[in-house]
Amino acid sequence: MYLEGEPYERGLIYGELAKELIRYQEEVFVDQIKQLVPSPTWQKTLTWIIGFFNSDLPNYIPLENQQEIYGISKTFSDDFDFIGPKYVRILNYHAAHDIGHALNDYSMVGCSSFSLKGKRTKDSLMIIGRNFDFYVSDAFARDKMIVFVNPSKGYKFASYSWAGFTGVASGLNEKGLSVTINASKSDIPTASRMPISLLAREILQYASNLSEAIAIAGKRHTFVSETLMIGSEKDGKTILIEKSPSKMDVYDAQSDEVICANHYQSARFRNDDVNIQNIKESDSKYRFVRLQKLLNKNRLLDVKGAADILRDQQDENGDTLGMGNPRAINQLNGHHSVIIIPARKLFYVSTTDFQLGPYIGYDLMKSFNQKRLQITDTISADPMLYSAAYSSYKIFRKQKKEIDSYLQFDEPFNFNSDNIQKFVALNSESYITYETIGKYYQKKGNCDSATKYFTLALTKKVASKKVEEEIKILIEKCSRK
Repeated sequence: MYLEGEPYERGLIYGELAKELIRYQEEVFVDQIKQLVPSPTWQKTLTWIIGFFNSDLPNYIPLENQQEIYGISKTFSDDFDFIGPKYVRILNYHAAHDIGHALNDYSMVGCSSFSLKGKRTKDSLMIIGRNFDFYVSDAFARDKMIVFVNPSKGYKFASYSWAGFTGVASGLNEKGLSVTINASKSDIPTASRMPISLLAREILQYASNLSEAIAIAGKRHTFVSETLMIGSEKDGKTILIEKSPSKMDVYDAQSDEVICANHYQSARFRNDDVNIQNIKESDSKYRFVRLQKLLNKNRLLDVKGAADILRDQQDENGDTLGMGNPRAINQLNGHHSVIIIPARKLFYVSTTDFQLGPYIGYDLMKSFNQKRLQITDTISADPMLYSAAYSSYKIFRKQKKEIDSYLQFDEPFNFNSDNIQKFVALNSESYITYETIGKYYQKKGNCDSATKYFTLALTKKVASKKVEEEIKILIEKCSRK
């Protein structure tokens, strides 16, 4: 999509052009909430909680963004007015990434990103790669949208996300400044603030260099803890702006290599107890170390090499993790992935199947000059996309969802020994396979079999120390019974 004009005008046009996609996105988003919270009473409670958190949300969103969002809301469906007025709903959807942190034990999605330049890349130009592992459902991630915006104020920019979303998760502007966001863990939010995606949007639209980006980030209060990776053609480097609801710092690696997972690296956050615990207990450190090793291995990185790294599914030493492990850079679960070359204003976006499908490269300046999206290059699909292993994984995901529905919502499901062996064969190296079977047996009251499969899960490479402890607690509960 290409948009230009004043904020409200842009919103109206956006809504009309993407009406069907917007309505589909809201439908699958609400359906997923209903699946996770099937009780109407709890749905009302959830609406109340979100309403409480976001009651002051408009006070933290610039008027320009509100006008644009209001324009889009004109095309929202009447079907979900029971949740709230259209404008209020879309405002809250812009905080969905943030709310997900607070409602899920303040956990996070496992985004991974990197920046490399100088003697480390094939043509010495900066290359930025990132995976955005924000997951709602397969249906939610089915359609993606790249939007080229020529605003009445600020700089032209491109952003990649989903229909109806005016915030930025991954973007690049005409000045060669890029913004990507990575969730982190710090202070627990207690009230609404500016959604992190709208802060990223403000930086992308109004910053041409690092100092301007830092100034914008410094004046805004955000809802959750997040790292913004900012790449700048003008400055010739990449930095990390690390924010929490109460403080902010900037991490400058002063190196050709910058890596970002889901823990903080700056002086102000590095030794926080919550950050130290996050590094010890989460999967962030595993992906960070794996990125280091892959970047060192790829001495002259190009866009194809960047895609290979973002598609990587092995552990830090190159061993198997099974498929879908949160320790992997590609967890086969993410919404999208991008590769950016700021100096050339090139913006590559993933298409299908969790980074395994082709990446399409867009030329920003040609697109804006011609007011038509100009594809400049394509990175071929990963061979794994056509493999028997990936076909098995798709079956595995489908069956796991059926088991999860039984575990969480008592949906009818029954395993026999033959089906269990077939399920194991679909993803035999993943701890998730055995953990899932263990939980099935535990719910059935068969603690001996549950303990057997929980123990097998611990023989595989578990996602994190936290998950390992959770499985050990499940074994302990079985032994008490």
